[in-house]
Amino acid sequence: MSVFYSLILFFHVLSAALSIGPFFVLVPLIGKMRVAEASFMDEHISVFRSAVRIVKHAGHVLVATGVLLMWRGGYPWSTSWVVATIAVMFASIFFLARAFKPVLKNLSEGEGDRRELVGLLNRKLWTYIALLLVMLWFMVAKPNLW
Repeated sequence: MSVFYSLILFFHVLSAALSIGPFFVLVPLIGKMRVAEASFMDEHISVFRSAVRIVKHAGHVLVATGVLLMWRGGYPWSTSWVVATIAVMFASIFFLARAFKPVLKNLSEGEGDRRELVGLLNRKLWTYIALLLVMLWFMVAKPNLW
């Protein structure tokens, strides 16, 4: 394994950790958001938005390094786990683009029932975590799906 490939692999794994890790920090934060006083909601929402921003940028590095690994590793783009990973990745991109921003906006503006909005935020968070874990499994296990 070349030094270049090892370096790309390192940054790919690091960006994968940064793409999913911040969301596990948000799980206890959602619990706090359910019972927080109104004066603390803006801080919690700010932390949530920051975590989403970190995940988005880490995702850019993840995709770039993934393409480089495909190029240097010699995996064909038609390999089943690669196709499945790309499909789930596109689903997660569209999901992330629309999942959190409207709910966080409603929470910050005080529109709607807070418990209902926080519950929705929790469901969307776990849905996104599930999508990321499926992608992670495809990349690590490299299953032969067809």
